[in-house]
Amino acid sequence: MIKNKLVALLPGGVSRSDIFPLLTEHLSEEKIVCIGLLDGISDEEIQRLYAPSQGENTLHLRRKAQATLALSAERVEAALQKRIRDLEAQGAETILLLNANAFENLRAGSTVLLEPRRIVPPMIEAIVNDHQAGIIVAADDAAAGSAHYWRRLSKRPHFAVASPWEDEALIDAALALQEKGADVLILDCLGYHQRHRDFLQKLLGIPVLLSHLLIVKLAAELVM
Repeated sequence: MIKNKLVALLPGGVSRSDIFPLLTEHLSEEKIVCIGLLDGISDEEIQRLYAPSQGENTLHLRRKAQATLALSAERVEAALQKRIRDLEAQGAETILLLNANAFENLRAGSTVLLEPRRIVPPMIEAIVNDHQAGIIVAADDAAAGSAHYWRRLSKRPHFAVASPWEDEALIDAALALQEKGADVLILDCLGYHQRHRDFLQKLLGIPVLLSHLLIVKLAAELVM
C-alpha cells in the first residue's frame, strides 16, 4: 500500500544509506516508500533499455554504491513518466523526485509531484538573497549542468566538485569556495548528510545548506 505515504522516486537506484537518513528525520519509516528506476533489473537490461544512442543527451546515474552508468536522458525521463503514472494508479498521493534535476517534462495528475528543480532554487534564492553562494556537487557532469539549474541566484555561484565519501576532498572544496568569496555554501547531492553540513559550518563559520533537506521537509508536511 502506498496511500498516505511519501513515495521517494529516484532515476537511479535506491541507496538506503543515502536516502533514509534524510527522510526519517522528518517521517517514520513506515510512512516512506523508496523506489529506484534501476532497481531489480540487471546491468544488461539497463543497457538494453537506456543505453544512449547517437545524438541523445547523456545522463550519469548512480545505481548502487559509488558506481555510475551513462544512460539516455530522454529514455530515462520517459520511463520516469510511466512510473509516475503507475504510482498514481496505485494510489500515490505525494511523489518526491530525488536527484532529478535534468528532467523538465514530467507531469502528474491529481498526485502532488515535488521536483527539486522547480522548488529548491527559488527557496535557496530567497535564503541566499545577495550573498555569494558556493555550490558543491558530487560529480563533474553535475557541475556542468548546474549553471542552468541555479540561474535564479542573483549572483553567479562558484562551483566545486567533491565526493560525499571523501571528507578531505569535501573540506578542500569548501575552503576553495570560501577563498573565492563564497559566504553561503550549498551541498547539492543526496550523498551529503547533516554531519557534512554541521562540520563544514563549524569549520568555515558561514551558513551551509543541504539543498535536498528543504524539499524533504516540505514533502513530510504533505503526508498525513
